[in-house]
Amino acid sequence: MAQVTFREERCKGCALCTTFCPPNIVTLDKSRFNKKGFHPAIITEMEKCKGCAFCARMCPDLVIEVKK
Repeated sequence: MAQVTFREERCKGCALCTTFCPPNIVTLDKSRFNKKGFHPAIITEMEKCKGCAFCARMCPDLVIEVKK
């Protein structure tokens, strides 16, 4: 199973990662804000992650790291 980490303090809530996630498990956490004032990206169901790293490739701010 892949290990995905988010540098939430860098996230600007652009949602590109949510758009390109094949299993649709990356979402913006609407319940809180990061230090920049944006809703950070999170994975809702890690067990469904395929480790494709599309989310990390699409992130313009290098927020996401995927380790297989």
